[in-house]
Amino acid sequence: MKRVRVDGELVPVEAAEHSVEQVEPGVYSILVHGRSYEARLDGVGRVWVGRRAYAVAVEDPRELSANANGACAASRRELVASMPGKVIRVLVAEGDEVQAGQGIVVVEAMKMQNEIPAPRAGRVSALRAEAGQAVAAGQVLAVIE
Repeated sequence: MKRVRVDGELVPVEAAEHSVEQVEPGVYSILVHGRSYEARLDGVGRVWVGRRAYAVAVEDPRELSANANGACAASRRELVASMPGKVIRVLVAEGDEVQAGQGIVVVEAMKMQNEIPAPRAGRVSALRAEAGQAVAAGQVLAVIE
């Protein structure tokens, strides 16, 4: 059974109660008890459902177990655009050391500027975004190692 953390408490979610389909990168169609919702990820830890934003964090049990033995620290993480937009600013250079949560790239999408943060401390091993560049949903902007 899947579980979701709501306000710090793990809540079981039964498969019969919902279905989730990815419509495009960063956009999901969710059916809950016969009611349909569209959820959009904004790339900065929020999910938008209609006009409401919800703070989210994904806890992958594989990462938690890898972190226990130190393997996660050496992993490669790709930062991707959650929706189509335009790169407004690049805040780091390739080879820079960054801290978890430090801004890497600012992308404007739907008239909002979103700063894409580093998911963990590391080094920027590849920078694939430059100011003024149009980006597609799911496009890799940077790689942190």
